[in-house]
Amino acid sequence: MTTLIATDLDRTLIYSAAALQLPMPDAQAPRLLCVEVYEGKPLSYMTETAAGLLPELARTTVFVPTTTRTREQYGRIHLPGPPARFAICANGGHLLVDGASDPDWQRVVASRLADECASLAEVRAHMVAAADPAWLLKERVAEDLFAYLVVERPLLPDGWTAELAAWAEPKGWTVSLQGRKIYAVPKPLTKSAAVHEVVRRTDAEVVLAAGDSLLDADLLLTADHAWRPAHGELADTDWSAPHVTALGERGVAAGEEILRRFATATATATATATASATVGTATVPAPTRSGVATH
Repeated sequence: MTTLIATDLDRTLIYSAAALQLPMPDAQAPRLLCVEVYEGKPLSYMTETAAGLLPELARTTVFVPTTTRTREQYGRIHLPGPPARFAICANGGHLLVDGASDPDWQRVVASRLADECASLAEVRAHMVAAADPAWLLKERVAEDLFAYLVVERPLLPDGWTAELAAWAEPKGWTVSLQGRKIYAVPKPLTKSAAVHEVVRRTDAEVVLAAGDSLLDADLLLTADHAWRPAHGELADTDWSAPHVTALGERGVAAGEEILRRFATATATATATATASATVGTATVPAPTRSGVATH
């Protein structure tokens, strides 16, 4: 039984200092492990308990970090445990295999974008032209695949993001507001598409997933079971699906709980497969291609 775990990183598995959400007194706060340093400063954390759970999961499953981060941004993260053989960056735009972007997957993505949506140049130009310098802090392009704006959130006019989304929809693009960032992403560029490719390559039989943002919705829907924390866009919009569990935990505590759920679900799937195989071996001989039964 091969279990594949595809999990978002930021605000799902790892947390910046601003996103930790620690409501308890300092004396009760969990011990934290820094997993990302940027420009000489610690940037992202997980609890030490979470860090202790991750290595065993990475050894016993196909563990796939699945992020909207660029490859460069992903490279700053150092999770406990063995390096992931597969990782998904740029919201599915790059499938890393042993650290290198897979050229076959790059060609698949490029073909889909060319055939199914408006160009990045057109969408980027519209976003920048429609934005107001009073609240626009930065505009960026990620991996020549999608664009995003960094904004002063309190000054962002009500309805501006919805107007951009309405403009982008018929052009084959989606718009998502996450914290201070407004993302415009081509519809064919999805985490789930890249996960399906990893499933194909690994013959995984069970897929588990976790995420907190609207860009993670397709990832959660493609899984056999998935979890979302009590914070983020999905929680704010009360997004749900029958096989997706909404956790009560928020912040870094949610990251720890997600790893616990992954571990429990993986153990259950393995035990179920072992029991089924034992029953099958005891009662039904396995046919060979020559028609001679083997045991």
